[in-house]
Amino acid sequence: KLCIDIAHRFIHRLYVIILFIVYINFVFSLSQMPSSSCHSGSGPEKKIGHRRVDASGETTYKKTTSSALKGAIQLGIGYTVGNLSSKPERDVLMQDFYVVESIFFPSEGSNLTPAHHYPDFRFKTYAPVAFRYFRELFGIRPDDYLYSLCNEPLIELSNPGASGSIFYVTRDDEFIIKTVQHKEAEFLQKLLPGYYMNLNQNPRTLLPKFFGLYCIQSGGKNIRILVMNNILPRVFRMHLKFDLKGSTYKRRASKKEREKTKPTFKDLDFMQDVPDGLLLDTDTYNALVKTLQRDCLVLESFKIMDYSLLLGVHNLDQAVREQQMEGCQSSGDEKRPAAQRALYSTAMESIQGGAACGDSIDTEDTMGGIPAVSGKGERLLLFIGIIDILQSYRLIKKLEHTWKALVHDADTVSVHRPNFYADRFLKFMSSTVFKKSSSLKSSPSKKGRAPLTVPKHTGPGAAWSASQLPSERDQNIYDLRGARSFPVLENDGLQPCTPPSFEEATTASIATTLSSNTSISIPERSPSDTSEHPRYRYSHIICCSTLIITAEYSS
Repeated sequence: KLCIDIAHRFIHRLYVIILFIVYINFVFSLSQMPSSSCHSGSGPEKKIGHRRVDASGETTYKKTTSSALKGAIQLGIGYTVGNLSSKPERDVLMQDFYVVESIFFPSEGSNLTPAHHYPDFRFKTYAPVAFRYFRELFGIRPDDYLYSLCNEPLIELSNPGASGSIFYVTRDDEFIIKTVQHKEAEFLQKLLPGYYMNLNQNPRTLLPKFFGLYCIQSGGKNIRILVMNNILPRVFRMHLKFDLKGSTYKRRASKKEREKTKPTFKDLDFMQDVPDGLLLDTDTYNALVKTLQRDCLVLESFKIMDYSLLLGVHNLDQAVREQQMEGCQSSGDEKRPAAQRALYSTAMESIQGGAACGDSIDTEDTMGGIPAVSGKGERLLLFIGIIDILQSYRLIKKLEHTWKALVHDADTVSVHRPNFYADRFLKFMSSTVFKKSSSLKSSPSKKGRAPLTVPKHTGPGAAWSASQLPSERDQNIYDLRGARSFPVLENDGLQPCTPPSFEEATTASIATTLSSNTSISIPERSPSDTSEHPRYRYSHIICCSTLIITAEYSS
């Protein structure tokens, strides 16, 4: 009788737990629906999360109009960056990650703020000194940051996605501004010390580059915004766009998504439409896989999962055919966009170790796209980046995984343990999405010594592009074949190594300086730029002097 009573209690509690999981899944499904009350032509407004679009096309977020939100963003960033530039530069301290500065913007103006035509609002800036360091690390000077964000009106992207966030892009395609939820902003604040450590060790990453976190308080609502790097330049038409996670459970674009002018497809769509994958040359493939491997290791250490690889595919051959059909003039008659100013912000810069574009792409300006070939032999440019990394494996995600595992194969659902998610993500990207092609040859190294030339950039924020610095193949002209960094993250993990000799260490130091693209000290650069920062100045002088001595000795 006692055993039966215990069994009844166990079944009752199990039943309660299952009902609770069903309820959580129901609530989660409602929050993830693309449009909970959007029926084409039947309702006066469309709703996705906190985002609303009325019948006239006006967008609001938490009852704040998009025009007022854009104005508040520009006023707030203009004030906080200008105020920060008057403070002396110093090292980042631990307490800097938790500082929050606040300023009130009344519509009639004040002693510190200008008058404006928007409702009164309060503007908060999170960790201003830490984010200033991040911007310096990526070569973004304060005047360039202000010019991009505040000089011209922001452009609202029409495809917000399923989260209901609002996305703005700057006119120069440099930055993306995204509204984030409270949990995401809170998680990013906790992530900042680890993010700081990771960027110091490895600025070449496909992880998002965060340039600022702000909060606008208006009408009793908190609107948190995040400034990041732009992955998909608008100057190139993305013939295909994918959001890839490596899972297959319900990972297919909906019918409504497919009806959009620029739909975002998912994993099952990629496996069906691109069965042969995207073919890369050996060097590019190896550099990309190693970068993904490092990034997945970092995300796993932070207990992050449910992130995606945003992949934009620009078909060069199809673009030529479209221009011929439309009777367009040659692209040389059109105004070409300026290259992105932020260092390591393009796809090619983020993965470029031993890979180089070479001469395989005969286009004037690739905007940092990764050259690839389709299964049909068409030339492609790939624009990639890891997005949505502010999702930790907390209780709600564990319950979601438990519920989906009851009704479907647990290993195919998108939400999973961070370590399993990282392994599945990396395996899918390295075997299904990107493939190594032995027929694609990298451009051969140039014979003889190629002098380093200083490019003449016009406009604010001119910075070195990674394609303008020597690649690892070009390091052979400096007779640095034995150079290596210690340790090196290979495909099968960290490899042990013996301490190098003095000559090996000197050679490795030169090679690391040349290949890391942190920058080279150039007189034309502003003292505020990263190349003149005290953290890098002396090491570059020593390494360049050693390089001259080595060259004279070998000659």
